[in-house]
Amino acid sequence: MTASFADCANAIRALSMDAVEAANSGHPGMPMGMADVATVLFQRYLKFDPVDPAWPDRDRFVLSAGHGSMLLYSLLHLTGYARPTLEDIKNFRQIGSPCAGHPENFELAGVECTTGPLGQGLAMAVGMAIAERHLNATFGDELVDHRTWVIAGDGCLMEGINHEAIGIAGHLKLNRLVVLWDDNNITIDGPVSLSSVEDIPARYRATGWHVVECDGHDEADIVRALDEAVASDKPVLVKCRTIIGKGAPNKQGSSKVHGSPLGKDEVAAARVALGWNHPAFEIPQDIRDAWLAAGARGAAPHAAWKERLAAHPDRLGWERRGDVQPNLLQPHVQSLLANTQKVATRKASELALEAVNAILDETIGGSADLTGSNNTLTKGLQRLDADNYGGRYINYGIREFGMAAAMNGMALHGGVIPYGGTFLVFADYARAAIRLSALQHARVVYVMTHDSIGLGEDGPTHQPVEHLMSLRVIPNLDVWRPCDAVETAEAWEAALAKADGPSLIALSRQNLPQLRTEAAENRSARGAYALLEAEAPRKVVLLATGSEVEIAVAVREALEAQGIGADVVSVPCFERFDAQDVAYRRDILPQDALKVSIEAGTTFGWERYTGNDGLRFGVDGFGASGPYLKLYEHFGLTAGAIVPQILAKLNGEQA
Repeated sequence: MTASFADCANAIRALSMDAVEAANSGHPGMPMGMADVATVLFQRYLKFDPVDPAWPDRDRFVLSAGHGSMLLYSLLHLTGYARPTLEDIKNFRQIGSPCAGHPENFELAGVECTTGPLGQGLAMAVGMAIAERHLNATFGDELVDHRTWVIAGDGCLMEGINHEAIGIAGHLKLNRLVVLWDDNNITIDGPVSLSSVEDIPARYRATGWHVVECDGHDEADIVRALDEAVASDKPVLVKCRTIIGKGAPNKQGSSKVHGSPLGKDEVAAARVALGWNHPAFEIPQDIRDAWLAAGARGAAPHAAWKERLAAHPDRLGWERRGDVQPNLLQPHVQSLLANTQKVATRKASELALEAVNAILDETIGGSADLTGSNNTLTKGLQRLDADNYGGRYINYGIREFGMAAAMNGMALHGGVIPYGGTFLVFADYARAAIRLSALQHARVVYVMTHDSIGLGEDGPTHQPVEHLMSLRVIPNLDVWRPCDAVETAEAWEAALAKADGPSLIALSRQNLPQLRTEAAENRSARGAYALLEAEAPRKVVLLATGSEVEIAVAVREALEAQGIGADVVSVPCFERFDAQDVAYRRDILPQDALKVSIEAGTTFGWERYTGNDGLRFGVDGFGASGPYLKLYEHFGLTAGAIVPQILAKLNGEQA
């Protein structure tokens, strides 16, 4: 007996409602509503090979509506991926099961990106589509010829990041990107009309997209719509009219099936309504065979691709992309030592990038409309736009969140290493995507300039105070704040070498002296190191980052003149320092010395290094508008203001 289209779609519905019911937690409505669309996509259009989920020329499928994760887990299981197994699905949302509540890219092969925070999946898909077009321009159709498909819900299209992401995609004319909109007219609170009267197709058309509509439960109509989508010369939104929870006779079409299990009685009623006369988690063999046949479709095109790769004139170039050699920037560092530079670290970053971009073909830079301030465009880089996908620099416009999410998608696609710039204070706009960079182990480099009150007259709205510390608490994110041109180069070298996570480099607007005069190794890579050691008997350890290391050096000079020995410890990266062995950390932070921190930001968090008995100098309120040197005086961040307080502390006086 041959399984019908309805049988195949109902297998998704059954697995989804059974898994959610067993977990007593989850979202059955979206998988049941989009089962028909997903069946057409995976059985007829999507190019993939479950035997090799990482095949570079596979289509990317992104479940942006990640709450409907059982849709994806069902598809992966049915099409023949090694995991999830049926046992994994039975343990949906349980500790130890790769079938997490929302899809996690590090849990299962076949999950292209971590989704759940609505809108970010679609925005990451924009980055994947950018990477595909760029690599196609570089290596040709022989190696790169695939699409990016997205299933998104009403929430994904409401989130602000959607506006940013589709603007980028429309401007770049990413015609290999297709978004399948689960247009079921339901959110958690109830009908979409409770909160929106927006004409979504009109918005997409206005940003340069082609829009198609179909009945999301009619196989032939879905095929017609997808045929039209793949023929378009623009990115495409397919408006799939669906019934949320389709098959659950008493709850479908309502918010009752959005975020709660159907309940035992409704599951039983759904089995009757769907004609699914099989026990929980049981897939009849004919239906399983039909799905496995769909999964096997990719074997032949995959084999043909391998043959083309073997014969490709730039096969070695393809295979080495992403491999960053150690000591990448040592020649550049040596040139800095030979010709010292007193420059803003944002300029020092540009100098480092000149060397990086000349060596690594895979870097793709950009800025959220602050190119001249972030110094992210280097000589020789052409702009990546709709007329030149081979370019390596993207003008993202004033879209910090969209830029960050797109860079995540580019990194996860593979073959490129994205970096992008904005002001550090605007990390707040991008923070949710920065967090997902870290969670997904995506190699993204954030270039964030104007890193303190040192930016001066723009005032407190633009002066980051709490940002460095708030970013340092994100797991797996390396936050760098270099003090000079040498440390900036070392930060870039370490960031590019980190293949399993993101880095953020915070850079000054104001010029800073070059304090490093030797570089036998990348000392910044250890996170903290003694820039200067005490000459008199050591009583103080001065810890500082970025532009305040210069102040620490001046404080040390004043203390040493009074016979008080002081180390200056530069701390360019907390995360790297915390990863060092105990002996190294104890050597840098001896117990018998007063620890003093100096950073033009919140003092909160520095007590981990200074202890409660140490001193912490910073800015614990908002900034102010004025020339930056006057601001440092105003906030007491000068050697003249700091030295007396250290002396008072050493003398047992109230500091």
